[in-house]
Amino acid sequence: MSAGLAVKFRWLLFLSYSLMLSGVSLTALNLYGTTRSLAPEVITLEHLRFKDKDVLMSKVAFQANRARYPDETDVDYAVRQTVAIAQTMAHVSWGTYPPEQFHQRVPIWENYILYLMGQFSGIPEFERYHYSSIEKSLERGIGVCGDVSMMLSQILDQQGIKNQLITFPGHVMVEADFGSHKQLFDPDFGVVLSKDSLYYQKDPDEFRQVYIDAGFTNDAENFLARGIQQKIQYWNGVSHFITKKYYFEKISYVLKWLLPVLLLAFGMYIQYKVKKIKAVAV
Repeated sequence: MSAGLAVKFRWLLFLSYSLMLSGVSLTALNLYGTTRSLAPEVITLEHLRFKDKDVLMSKVAFQANRARYPDETDVDYAVRQTVAIAQTMAHVSWGTYPPEQFHQRVPIWENYILYLMGQFSGIPEFERYHYSSIEKSLERGIGVCGDVSMMLSQILDQQGIKNQLITFPGHVMVEADFGSHKQLFDPDFGVVLSKDSLYYQKDPDEFRQVYIDAGFTNDAENFLARGIQQKIQYWNGVSHFITKKYYFEKISYVLKWLLPVLLLAFGMYIQYKVKKIKAVAV
């Protein structure tokens, strides 16, 4: 065997061991992640926007609440889910705290692909990540209007209740179509409105009054009333609302397990080929 070929084999073996070590390390990281929870370690009243009116329902109770009652109407189900989401998710000021504190940046042990995107891509949506997955949002337990509206929209989808996500400057809500009428739901504030978005766009004072009647008088009602008078956009579900990120998230949770397997397999394949070529060369 020539000296040049021997050097090449050593480099190939080094590459194979590096790939296999990377595969083992990523698999170990993934397995470690299965023992961890996305739920923040500590959330106090100081962190919560709604203080003692926040986090009134446990996650276990919320999951039980998702079941539909016998003969429950679509409207009643939508109302119950809106209130339950608002009472379960912790409302933290999204940009106030370090992104690691409440796992807004996805931890490396949860999904190293999303972590790397949050750490190095420079894309704000990954630096403070909004999950499209109901289960991941619930596990983390924090959210703002976009997070909780995506949760509600998908829960209604699962029950065959037609709905759209609607956005206007500064807020995201859900508009459900019950056939006879459309109705707005705000799972961020836990507010149920009796009419649709176009109605309130023309009558923002009535829109404001609904929030005042629900106890929100800290200027949020004025902010929302100003917003709904502006351009309203409609989105046909979560996959339409955050199309690229929606699919990227799903793919990343498959790839985080598949990639280590491929690295291990490729490393083993290189070793196999080296041994085979060596046998012929000798």
